[in-house]
Amino acid sequence: MAGTRSSARKAANAAASSSPTSSQSQSGAGKDSAPGSKRKGGPTTSPQAKRGRKGAKKEQATIEDTLPNQATEDESKDTEMKDEPEALSAESHEAPLAEDVSTEKPKQEDSATANGESSEQKPQDATTIEPQQMPESDAKQNGTEEANQSTGGDAVEESPKREESTPSSILEKGIIYFFFRGRVGINKPSDVNDIARSYIILRPLPHGAKLGDGPISDAGHNRMLALPKKVLPVSPKDRFMTFVEKTNVTMEEIKNSLSASDYMTKTAGSRHTPATAPIGEGVYAITSTGRETHLAYILTIPSEVSEVQDDVGLRQRDSFVTSTKNPETAAPAGASLPKGAEYPKEILDEFRGRGWMPLEPKLLDYENTQFLIIGHNDDALEKATVPQPDDEEQNKQEPKEELEKLEHEDELRVEHLKGDDTVFEDLGLSSKEYPKLQTTW
Repeated sequence: MAGTRSSARKAANAAASSSPTSSQSQSGAGKDSAPGSKRKGGPTTSPQAKRGRKGAKKEQATIEDTLPNQATEDESKDTEMKDEPEALSAESHEAPLAEDVSTEKPKQEDSATANGESSEQKPQDATTIEPQQMPESDAKQNGTEEANQSTGGDAVEESPKREESTPSSILEKGIIYFFFRGRVGINKPSDVNDIARSYIILRPLPHGAKLGDGPISDAGHNRMLALPKKVLPVSPKDRFMTFVEKTNVTMEEIKNSLSASDYMTKTAGSRHTPATAPIGEGVYAITSTGRETHLAYILTIPSEVSEVQDDVGLRQRDSFVTSTKNPETAAPAGASLPKGAEYPKEILDEFRGRGWMPLEPKLLDYENTQFLIIGHNDDALEKATVPQPDDEEQNKQEPKEELEKLEHEDELRVEHLKGDDTVFEDLGLSSKEYPKLQTTW
């Protein structure tokens, strides 16, 4: 609530001063999903981040640091990706060819670095306060051990019967988490414009896995995706580029990327990068519907979509058409990373000279993989879980049924664990060091 105060004014011939007045305005909350029929989608209006100032070159070598920037004065400024392929459609039935993809010049929009650090240009002699690091190989080994100790168990149970009934159109399934980070110095964003960067964390599960009680243990096969747009697509007009920032890593490594940090700059002094805040947890599936692939999810936490989730584009259940960029084809400046994913020849051959092809789970195992997520107008989950003829002939359960079953198991697991704090328990994070799950601004 913003308040305005009028200063006391002295009258010409009076000794008394006027009383301050205040006015308040209320911001409308996003629509909640109906309790009981949990898993209904929210409004389909596209969330838009307000545009601000242009960014400057950053110091740390992260995904965002490789995005084109412009150096400006001593103010914190950011660069946001403008997603190029306007011809891609959520309703298309084949991977878009390079010659079929129309492009437009990218606009420099408001965003921040992946780790929320200041987007102002740091002087070369600035002192950065960094934690002492151990060798990478030791860190990975110790990270896995520490994460497993912190979670203290594993809710994942492999079931041959479940594997047999799971349709082949589900290419991958697992647990999904949504996070965002506030801008430098903003511990609790007050709207989407205060967000520096949004993230998706994927934790794949075995094809025949079911969920029991307890946290998800760390298998070291985690992926961290960065969303420069900060929000998720909610219509076919929304085509947002997403990047694989980290892959096949332990939760300890991801935890380091999600945590807060402080550093010194010569011009601005001490700067604080806030920790990321969780805004959702649930189950996901990468599905194939023939010529398209989709990233579908159902939220478990929060149980009802609230203001923050609605503004960011999170729905109780949703899906996106996915299309992966060929790293060997050109893209408009500002619409891709200077260095693409380093795929082996056999994967490059699968593009067959095209600029795009449907996303497959194996492509997410390469850092810098760039792929579009494209929204739906309605019936998003249904469009991503259309039963395929081969699976129907083999009496496999429908993709939607498997995803809903997995979500129900996750819901029971969350209820028996720590509720909304299950996110921290799963990821081996201390709830004291990170913001609580945010549902209101």
